[in-house]
Amino acid sequence: MISYAQALQQLLAAAPSSRAEQVAIGAAADRVLAAPVLSTQDLPPFDNAAMDGFALRAGGQPLAAGSILQVQGWQAAGDGAADGDAAQAWEIMTGARMPSGLDSVVPVEQIEVLDAVDGRPTRIRLQAAVKPGQHVRLRGQDVAQGETVLAAGATLDINAMTLLHALGVAAVQVQQQPQVAVISTGKELISDAGAVLQSGQIRDSNRPFLLSRLRAAGAEVVWNGVVSDDVAAFDAALDAALAAGARMVLSTGAVSQGRYDFIPDALRARGAEVLFHKVAIRPGKPLLFARLADGTLYFGLPGNPISAAVGLRFFAEPVLRHMLGLAEETALQLPLQADVRKPPGLRFHARAQVQADASGRLSVSVLAGQESFRLKTMLRANAWVVLEGDDDLAVAGSLVRVQGWGHREPVQLSLQEMA
Repeated sequence: MISYAQALQQLLAAAPSSRAEQVAIGAAADRVLAAPVLSTQDLPPFDNAAMDGFALRAGGQPLAAGSILQVQGWQAAGDGAADGDAAQAWEIMTGARMPSGLDSVVPVEQIEVLDAVDGRPTRIRLQAAVKPGQHVRLRGQDVAQGETVLAAGATLDINAMTLLHALGVAAVQVQQQPQVAVISTGKELISDAGAVLQSGQIRDSNRPFLLSRLRAAGAEVVWNGVVSDDVAAFDAALDAALAAGARMVLSTGAVSQGRYDFIPDALRARGAEVLFHKVAIRPGKPLLFARLADGTLYFGLPGNPISAAVGLRFFAEPVLRHMLGLAEETALQLPLQADVRKPPGLRFHARAQVQADASGRLSVSVLAGQESFRLKTMLRANAWVVLEGDDDLAVAGSLVRVQGWGHREPVQLSLQEMA
């Protein structure tokens, strides 16, 4: 049995380096940038009105209330360039391009229409002074041409994608998604949610969890399936996963020391190198990590749901992070709300809830029901607490390591917790 630090060192040493590829912007959502994005244009691309009203020229000083102006023309969003007269106004809509020579907008609510033709104002009086530049969005005020808008390593979330669309970015350099497969093992597992369970059967909840979490972690799941406690069926599933392009495989179950825990021997029979089997952690101590003959990484996760979750979060996800070219994950240090018992000498991963008090100070509580078979505790958890050391007690008020539910997900508070 090795320590978590030793295991992580071996994991990262075996992990392949990140590789970049260019993809169209339509396929780039949630991908990780491999190169910075520089803007090739100004945003806004031209001076435009921030509200409906009348464009005019204030010059270097305010234009006084009571001023009367002729209306030279009308400008709607989407209209092209127009030449403005500094002594006259243009009726203008929000987002419309400012006529040349004009520098300010007076809202429609702050003018009096003196004359109109066919419902269009031709002469107006200002009912309030106009400050130079008011209610105008200037060219490049948001983003300047040549500006770096996103750095390498940024995740293209909805906000980043919106900006790239606005800038007309057609393609980006991103890190290749690690291709991953998931195999659930166990003759007791039933995948059909509508099936009636027979005596001794349970539903396969690990595989849906892992599939969802792997995608959130930045991986592409290329194959998944369920096999019984049978070496031939396992070999066939593993062959199918490799044929689908998997360069990382995660399985659940069959890695402990029971009669049906066949995976370690099955892997060795295929020429795999088992790099470690058992880590000084709880839950998930029987975890196995191997390298197949073709270099594919293999994670044998225990079958208990929370043990599998810990194996994914703290073993597979650091490897995925490395393969995505991301920097080492950072963690919060927060005070414990209450004493927590822990297994001495083992690194303990606990489902936890981060909360804020009335003053906004953050603290963390380890939730009741930490046994590795309990799923309901996950409903209240918004973070992981990691406790290390030889002591069997972490005392209230001590600072502990707190990490998000996934490596790309910051710790979040619900409105109820913040109240």
